[in-house]
Amino acid sequence: MATIIVQPGGARAGKQRVDLTAVAHNRLMLLLILFMAITAVVILRLTWVGIFAHGASGSGDASGFLPARADIVDRNGVPLARTMDAYSIAVRPSKLIGEPAELSRKLHEIFPDEPEAAFYKKLTGKGWAYLRRRALPEEVAAVNALGEIGIEFPREKERLYPQRSLAAHVLGFAPNADGQGGMGVEAAFNERLTDSALRGQPFAISIDSRVQGALESELYAQMVAQNAKGAGGIIMDANTGELIAMASIPVFDPNKLQNYAGKKCSESPLCNHMVQARYELGSTFKPLSIAAAMDRGVVTSMAKRYDATAPLAVAGFRIKDDHSLGRWINVPEILVHSSNIGTARIADEMGAAPMQELFRNLQFDQRAPIELKERAKSLWPYNWGRITTMTVSYGHGIAVTPLHLASAYAALVNGGIWRPATLRKLHANEVPEGHRVFSAATSARMRQLLRMIVAAGTGRSADAKGFRVGGKTGSAEKPEEGRYNKSSLVTTFASAFPMDNPRYVVLTMMDEPKGNAQTFGLRTAAWTAAPVVKRVVERTAPMLGVLPDERRDVDISDLMPLLGQKEKH
Repeated sequence: MATIIVQPGGARAGKQRVDLTAVAHNRLMLLLILFMAITAVVILRLTWVGIFAHGASGSGDASGFLPARADIVDRNGVPLARTMDAYSIAVRPSKLIGEPAELSRKLHEIFPDEPEAAFYKKLTGKGWAYLRRRALPEEVAAVNALGEIGIEFPREKERLYPQRSLAAHVLGFAPNADGQGGMGVEAAFNERLTDSALRGQPFAISIDSRVQGALESELYAQMVAQNAKGAGGIIMDANTGELIAMASIPVFDPNKLQNYAGKKCSESPLCNHMVQARYELGSTFKPLSIAAAMDRGVVTSMAKRYDATAPLAVAGFRIKDDHSLGRWINVPEILVHSSNIGTARIADEMGAAPMQELFRNLQFDQRAPIELKERAKSLWPYNWGRITTMTVSYGHGIAVTPLHLASAYAALVNGGIWRPATLRKLHANEVPEGHRVFSAATSARMRQLLRMIVAAGTGRSADAKGFRVGGKTGSAEKPEEGRYNKSSLVTTFASAFPMDNPRYVVLTMMDEPKGNAQTFGLRTAAWTAAPVVKRVVERTAPMLGVLPDERRDVDISDLMPLLGQKEKH
């Protein structure tokens, strides 16, 4: 039998090992419980900060992750303005190791739009200076490759305009990403763009960037072809007042602002001539005046005739037609042949008070009806005597902005309701009620007459096949030093389409066109402004959901026989 020998103290040693194991286990459990408690506290704290503190403050700590200024997008979500971490390029002249002249030459090669002399001035200056703001990554890489330790590349919050000069006058600019907008949408909606509760959401404006691009390119092409001083255009939703496109040329790039301080509107690329410049818009006023006369019961029949056999002498002035028919003419002929004499006789019969009421209802006596801050005052006649009533009826003696006229034409064709223009993208329940200016019956008749002008009158060159364009030409001499300058014309074509159910107003303007071989040297609106409408409609209508249909049109069969009649009176 085996003998078991128990060493003295062995039991005591085993018991000690068991006790130590228990103590270690208890300590581990205590550490685990402590770790779990700390974790729970951290989670609860984060939950409180992320939810309760955010709800209490209205903006919360999360606002630090929001852009300083909301993005601006077009009506389809295309980005037009964004706040981003951008590269800048700066120099500390005291640390330069290279020759300033050589560096200036190399920098000019990278940035050819900046003269060598401008770089040299900064490189030899006394203090830190920017060489480039909003530099592209490839530009930063090219400058960095020069190996100049005196050149730095700070990262800064910048307001960038990815479409460059597209819709520049609409967007405006913000000099600093978190500062006050300088003009355009950036200034008009500054509060919305910087609202901490909303700046994480893009701000959608009414502009369609595709339509805007087409309008700008067609205006620019015609401006160059006509050797004109400038050009402009507007496309407006006739039933809501939303601006789908608005262009003023020359343009500027909001990414590369220059100092135009002290320059007049007519000399500055920053000037939006559609809202900041006022013009006598000539014969485009004739449809408005005749529509008012129809509502007033002055014009009761399209066949009513007016004496246009000779110039009209009033108070020492002579009102004449550019292309006189030398006979009595009816209402459709007054518009189709753009008769000043016929329109003046209708206005004279209607009187001054109704004419003033019309223009006030169209807000011609106020700044252009839109959110933009930069808007010109109208030139309102001081004395509404007989001669003034007659001349303003065909667009002389009163000056408004092109936007005024676009809003007026929307009311003329949409059933008679005037609504303010807007740069907001409106939902169906946000469209303003507006107020009535013309009766629905008069609006329907004017749609016929405007279509006639394009089908058989001075607006033929705007007839985009299948799109049922209607409109009116206007060619006005610019007033200078108390007289009209016969060599300086502003030509306008105000139109809408499709005239059987008008959806959009299109206005185009050329500032001092010179004429060319294609126009036989002629500078009037029929040759300079109207053709732009045709090309713009053909390009943009399908984008806007309007397809050509030659089977549809406004019925003008009851009016066409009135053209060319020569009964004696």
